[in-house]
Amino acid sequence: MNWLVPIPVILPLLGAGLSLVLSQRPRIQLTLSVLVLLTISVVAGILMHQADTLGPQTLWVGAWPETIGIVLVADRLAALMLLVSALVTLAVLGYSIGQGMVEDEESAPLAVYHPTFLVLVAGVSNAFLAGDLFNLFVSFEMLLFASYVLLTLGGTDSRIRAGTIYVLVALLSSILFLITLAVTYAATGTLTLAHLGLRLAELDPGVSLMIQLLLLTTFAIKAAVFPLSFWLPDSYPTAPAPVTAVFAGLLTKVGVYAILRMQMVLFPESPLRNLLLWVALLTMIVGILGAIAQSDIKRMLSFTLVSHIGYLVLGIAVGGVNGVSGTIFYVVHHITVQTALFLVIGLVERRAGSTSLLRVGGLARVAPLLAVLFFVPAMNLAGIPPFSGFIGKVGLLQATIDLGTPLAWALVAGGVVTSLLTLYAIAKTWSVVFWRTPEEAHQALVDLNALDTKASITRRNRSTEHRGHLHTPQGVVPAASIAEAQRVTDADVDERDFHQLIEAGDDTPHLPRSMVGPASALVAATVALSVVAGPLFAYADRAGEDLIDGRPYTEAVLGVDFEDSAPLSGGGGR
Repeated sequence: MNWLVPIPVILPLLGAGLSLVLSQRPRIQLTLSVLVLLTISVVAGILMHQADTLGPQTLWVGAWPETIGIVLVADRLAALMLLVSALVTLAVLGYSIGQGMVEDEESAPLAVYHPTFLVLVAGVSNAFLAGDLFNLFVSFEMLLFASYVLLTLGGTDSRIRAGTIYVLVALLSSILFLITLAVTYAATGTLTLAHLGLRLAELDPGVSLMIQLLLLTTFAIKAAVFPLSFWLPDSYPTAPAPVTAVFAGLLTKVGVYAILRMQMVLFPESPLRNLLLWVALLTMIVGILGAIAQSDIKRMLSFTLVSHIGYLVLGIAVGGVNGVSGTIFYVVHHITVQTALFLVIGLVERRAGSTSLLRVGGLARVAPLLAVLFFVPAMNLAGIPPFSGFIGKVGLLQATIDLGTPLAWALVAGGVVTSLLTLYAIAKTWSVVFWRTPEEAHQALVDLNALDTKASITRRNRSTEHRGHLHTPQGVVPAASIAEAQRVTDADVDERDFHQLIEAGDDTPHLPRSMVGPASALVAATVALSVVAGPLFAYADRAGEDLIDGRPYTEAVLGVDFEDSAPLSGGGGR
């Protein structure tokens, strides 16, 4: 079955080319994109079964020598990630079809969306299958190209600004990655992961540590690990809802996957465990504190995304089968839940006209289905039992407790606090957006607007601005809320417009089934993760054992049995 390995990469690239040729036939473009993603899902499922029963599936591309050749490897972890990413992108594609994507933005070429989306899918698939560092670099560049186009669809000022920041950060990461590739090849003579796993152990410890730090920094930028996560909250929320959803669900996880693969294959005895543990703790805490301070749902979810990356780094730092399997399980959970939440928030924005907590209220009354669709993955993200978020967090924290060090216990406390604060941020959003009445929402907006007209409050605003809060007759109000109120005032929203924005009416946009359907399916998938948590965790345990052992991966790639040093039958799939 080795001939199946390159299909998740080749097929979307071919589909992207055909989609460009068929740019004047949108229906055929759509059909082609759906068929490509359905085929990838089937192939990923087959590869997952093959990897679990027969071992890693490999394919050497071309006839290059092994030290400089390109190898694609579908082991248990890579095949699982392929399947999850294919299903998620299929749901996002269906949602974007229902939304019309950029049909309301005349300046955006709709024909570009499908080929760019397929290039993004190819980049993600190639990153999961890459068996050498250079091919992984190529994957990141494919993602960069596609991401920039998708981020700037519509050509609005905010999207161009966000896309520029994103590209600058990504280019910096790419330059650092190229430097790392040069240093690694000069030191070891290869970039193939299986070879590097053997040769790095023979290097001077100082050189090996330098390479590890360079790789960690590169991938930490991609994964939005603190303090290299500054770019994410300003980049993702400005994009169209389907783009934000797939970015939040998948792109940062590609960086996490790269860190996990690097640590387990190249640096199994890492001297940087304590550093990674501190990074995990700071990522969790700083991210969730940022989420609490937001007055926009998209930005709040973007900060929770950063925060929960900390849980994934925690499992990698802890190591061992329990830590690695906990990370694998939580990656699958977080991809599904985060994507579902951003799709639902896209529905909220379409229904209410805004994602600002200062402008939306009463949606539970006029859109009860939407309230349920938000509530279920939101509680899952917060880690409420019996959802998969609770199961994944318990697995990660149990692995951390097993370390038994003071830092480990600090991380357990940090993980619990982060989970509670996530619940607080989610509950606050639910209460404001869905539970309070439109009248209460409007009155809160009026009160905040009135604050801006008082000169005494303006002076106090200036004197206390550095503390981030304003003292008003109504109490202490976050400065961010005042800024949002000022923006709403500039938009000249009166009471009648406000109620039309919130309540059902003739001019209120209703939610098309073609958007609700994919979002509902993904929300149902988040619930299904809890139902299949046992088998999924068992599979994650087996994948973790393979990563910890390292021999199945290396033997499959190099075609060598380390027990008797004899070539394996099949030659590693060549």
